[in-house]
Amino acid sequence: MSASSPFIAPVALHTPSHSGVGDLLSYACDRPLPPGTLVRVPLGNREVLGVVWDSDAATGELPDGATLRAIGGVLEGVAPLDLPWRRLVAFTARYYQRALGEVALAALPPQLRDLKPEQLARRLRRPALAADDSGNAIENIALTAEQESARAQIASNPGPFLLFGSTGSGKTEVYLRCVQEMLEANPTAQALVMVPEINLTPQLEERFVSRFAPRFGAGAVVSLHSGMTNPQRLKSWLAAHSGTARIVLGTRMAVFASLPGLKLIVVDEEHDPSYKQQEGARYSARDLAIWRGREQGAKVLLGSATPSLESWHASRPPTPEDPEGGRYLRLHMPSRIGAGALARVRRVDMSQQPRRAVFSAPLLQAITERVARGEQSMVLLNRRGYAPVLHCVDCGWKSDCPHCSAHQVFHKTDRTLRCHHCGYTVRVPFHCPTCGSPDIHPMGKGTEQLEEQLGTLLREVLRPDRTPARIARIDADTTKAKGALEAQLAQVHSGEVDVLVGTQMIAKGHDFRRITLVAAVQPDGALFSSDFRAAERLFALLMQAAGRAGRDAAYMAAQAVHGTQPEMWVQSFHPQHAVFEALRRHDYEAFAAQQLKEREEAAMPPFAYQALVRADARTQEAAQGFLQAATAAAHAAELPGLEAVTLFPPVPLTIQRVANVERAQMLMESPSRAALQRFLAAWQPILQTTRQSREHKGLIRWLVDVDPLTI
Repeated sequence: MSASSPFIAPVALHTPSHSGVGDLLSYACDRPLPPGTLVRVPLGNREVLGVVWDSDAATGELPDGATLRAIGGVLEGVAPLDLPWRRLVAFTARYYQRALGEVALAALPPQLRDLKPEQLARRLRRPALAADDSGNAIENIALTAEQESARAQIASNPGPFLLFGSTGSGKTEVYLRCVQEMLEANPTAQALVMVPEINLTPQLEERFVSRFAPRFGAGAVVSLHSGMTNPQRLKSWLAAHSGTARIVLGTRMAVFASLPGLKLIVVDEEHDPSYKQQEGARYSARDLAIWRGREQGAKVLLGSATPSLESWHASRPPTPEDPEGGRYLRLHMPSRIGAGALARVRRVDMSQQPRRAVFSAPLLQAITERVARGEQSMVLLNRRGYAPVLHCVDCGWKSDCPHCSAHQVFHKTDRTLRCHHCGYTVRVPFHCPTCGSPDIHPMGKGTEQLEEQLGTLLREVLRPDRTPARIARIDADTTKAKGALEAQLAQVHSGEVDVLVGTQMIAKGHDFRRITLVAAVQPDGALFSSDFRAAERLFALLMQAAGRAGRDAAYMAAQAVHGTQPEMWVQSFHPQHAVFEALRRHDYEAFAAQQLKEREEAAMPPFAYQALVRADARTQEAAQGFLQAATAAAHAAELPGLEAVTLFPPVPLTIQRVANVERAQMLMESPSRAALQRFLAAWQPILQTTRQSREHKGLIRWLVDVDPLTI
C-alpha cells in the first residue's frame, strides 16, 4: 500500500464459507469509504463486486514488505447499504452457517455484479419513474367488523401479529389498509409484502397498483422475484434502495431488499414451505422477516388460514399455566366475506369403490352436475406426468433412472420417460429393455392421466350452451413457457374451463370465482410419511384447496336456486383419519392442538431445535464416513454446546442418489437454540478440516441446514 492510499477498506465478497478465504478481505483506498459502499475490487485475475463492511480498523500500518491491492472503483450514485441491512445479512450468515459475503452478494441484484461503475452511472442517468405524490384519495372498501378489529389491533400494538383468517375472510384487504395507513402517516415509510410463489405476484401486484398508484404515483409499487429479468430486478432494487418505491412485493428473496424506510412487513401464507430456501444459504424468509422487523422497528404481520405450527405456538394466548403466552399477537377472522359458506367436506371410502377406480361414482356424478349447470370444478393431485413409473408385466422391469435412486416418470403427451430429479429424459421404449416383452404398462396416476380420464368420462356431458365439457390442466409441465400460467388462469377466470386439473400450484391463493367443487383424489401418501411435518403440510394443502370453492358469495347465492353448495371431496382409503376429521369440521385449532401435543411429547419442533448436515459423495460410504469422522472429532474436541445437543447417526437421504451423487445426512437436535448455535459455530472449522483430509477426498460437498423443513 503506497502513501497515496493510506486507508484500508474491509470488503465482503462472494466467497463460500468452506473456501478458507475468510469473511472480509482488505483493500487499499485513497479515502475512507463508509460501510455499505458498493465497490469493484480485484480478486485473483477477476474484478468482482464487494461491499465495504464495518470494521474497527479502517486505517492502519501493514507489516514490512506487505502490500494491499487497491479498490478498482466505487459504484457512485448508489447510497451505501445501511446498518440495519448489514446487520440482517450478518445475522443470516451467522445463524444459517454461511459466509458473510456469500449472503451479502446473493442478496443483491445479479446485474450489479456485472456492471462497472461507469456503466451503472449511465444507467442511473436515465430518467426514473417517479413515485410522485399524486394526491388522489384512495377509495376504500368498507371493512367487516372482523377486518376492522384486526386493523385496529395492528394499529395500536407493536406486534408481531399472526392474522389467522379463514380462506375468503379478506386478509388481503387488511394488508392493503395497514399499508395505506402507514404510508399516509409517514412520507418516507416503506412496506414489504411477501407471497410464497412467483405465480401469486401478478394478481397481488394488480391489486396494490390499482389501489396505490393513483395516490402515490406509478413507481410506488415494484416487484422483486426470480421470474424477472436481471434489468427488471435491478430497476426495482434501485427504486426500493433509494426510497422511490414505497411498496415492494416479492417472494422469499425480497426479505433482503434494501428498504431504508421499512415500517411494515407482511408475510402472506406464512405457513408455506416455499419461504424456506433450499439452495445455498438455507434461510427461512418468514423467520428473517420477524428478526428484521424487530431490529428495524417495523411491524410484522403474518397471515394464513392454516398457520405453521411454529407460528401458532408462538401466538398462543396467556393461560394460568403459561402466563406469558407467545411472542406474537393472534388476530382471528373466522368468517368469509359476504357470509359465504365454507365448503362442505365429503369423504369417499375408496375401499368400497371398484378396484383401480380413479374417480368414485359419487364424485363423478357431482362434477357432471356442476358442468351441466355451468359451474367449475377443481381436481387436485400433487403428482405431475401421466404415471409415476412404467413396468413390465412379464419380468417386473421398472423405468428406473440410471443416475438416481428414483423412477423416471411417464409423460404421455411427448412419449418420454423423465426423471424429475436430474432431468434425464429418454423416449418411451416399445418393448421391455430387459426381456423384450411388449406388455409394459403405467403404474400409478399423474395429472396428465387424470386430465385424459376426465375427458373420456365427461365426453357426453354438455354445458348449459350444449357444448362439450372442457378440461384443462395446470402444472409445472403446462406452465414452462413465459406467460403460459397467466393465459391458463385467464381461461379459468373467464369461464372457458369447466374442470381444472392440477398440482398444488392451483390450490394456493388463487381467487377463482366460479369454482364450487374441489376434489383431492389421492391424498393418502402423506398420512404415513416418515416426515413428522407431512400431516401438517397435507392439512394445510387440503384446507387451502377447499378455500378455492365458493369464494364469490354473490355467485353462490345466484346458484343456490339449483341447490349448489361449495364442496370439498376427499377420496381416501382412510377416510376416518384425524386429518380428514379435522378437515371435515374446518377445525384448524383442534388439529393444531393435537399435533402440538404429539410434538411436545416427542420433543420435536417447536419444542426443540434441529439442524441437518448433509454430505454428497461418489459413494454412500464416503458420504457417511465424512459425517462419522466429523462427529468423532466434535466429541474429541468437547465442543461448546455439545452437552445439550443430540447427534444422530448418519443415514442416506430418502432419495439417496441424484445425478450419480450419493447423499447422506445426519440430524442434530437440542432443547436449546443457543446451545445448538454455539455447537454449530464451533463445529464449522472441524467440518472444514475434516473435508480437507486425504481420507475424505471422495467427498464432493457438504452443507448445514438450520431449522430444516424436510428430513
